[in-house]
Amino acid sequence: MQKPYISGIQQMGIGVSDVHAAWAWYRKIIGMDVPIFDEAAEAGLMLPYTGGKPQSRHAILAMNLNGGGGFEIWQYVSRTPEKAEFDVLPGDLGINAAKIKSRNVSNTFAHMESNNVKLLSGIEKDPLGRPHFYFQDPYDNVFEVVESQHWFGNRYRDNGGISGAVIGVSNIDKSVEFYTNILGYNQVKFDVTDDYAGSKTWSGNTSQYRRVLLTREAPYRGPFSEMLGKSEIELIQVLDRQPNKIYKNRYWGDLGFIHLCYDIVGMDEMRKLCESHNSPFTVDSSNSFDMGEAAGHFSYVEDPDGTLIEFVETHKIPILKKVGWYLDLRKRKPEKALPKFMLKALSLNRVKD
Repeated sequence: MQKPYISGIQQMGIGVSDVHAAWAWYRKIIGMDVPIFDEAAEAGLMLPYTGGKPQSRHAILAMNLNGGGGFEIWQYVSRTPEKAEFDVLPGDLGINAAKIKSRNVSNTFAHMESNNVKLLSGIEKDPLGRPHFYFQDPYDNVFEVVESQHWFGNRYRDNGGISGAVIGVSNIDKSVEFYTNILGYNQVKFDVTDDYAGSKTWSGNTSQYRRVLLTREAPYRGPFSEMLGKSEIELIQVLDRQPNKIYKNRYWGDLGFIHLCYDIVGMDEMRKLCESHNSPFTVDSSNSFDMGEAAGHFSYVEDPDGTLIEFVETHKIPILKKVGWYLDLRKRKPEKALPKFMLKALSLNRVKD
């Protein structure tokens, strides 16, 4: 297997109006309580998506060490973040929902219910027969809790982190090519056309949809592959209305799901792969970009509808901040997974409420 290696979904970017209040909620409800970085700085490299000028922001990357991707919780401080000028409906172009993994969906549902989370559905079965349900955070973002058998840890709750995304597209066949050729999601687990029962409770919308669920046959490789785990992409195309682009007339970083980020090894190879499929990088940090407590090389591409996919080749992470234990990944074999004890040591940085 040649580079680029994909280690898994590193994080879902979430634009919020109050980064500290949002993180407190995500810690309590979803267990995103291990910070990788917490930094206020200027976003100077995202000019194509921030009005052509740098913008100040505060960002926190937090993980749930049961496994799965984390949340990059992101707040503008140089401007007031804007919400969409319309009600976002299933099938609108962009990230419709974040998928959260659970080993026991009933227990996770009960946890949400006991904490007065806004539940958008009861526990239902998806086309694969898996139990799942939808809920909404205080910032109107939709999450889908999906049963999973793949775990890194076994901590104090049944859910883990990000295991995929529901993405609205305008041409599902064209989008399948993008997510297959660039991200390796080459297995079609279901391809259904229906009225999408979940969307009725999610939005009250009763449209017709085509939905395709994609997974990867190729193994995930790289330092964080065991912790990030397997993932899936659900593409959804609304068939009887014209979808809106979720970030129309808005900036990256405004309210909502701003990007889906993959941890990779081999940024140069990823650049060539994307170019070969007519999806060149639109942003490239070049070499190492310092995030205060972490560092790496990041880039962005757009899917066929402009949804932002981020790639990060991680160079440095804090293992134990209190004693200054930082890991330089450039000194290790890039395809090799980090030892579990080392990644589990990240829990010593956990924020307890």
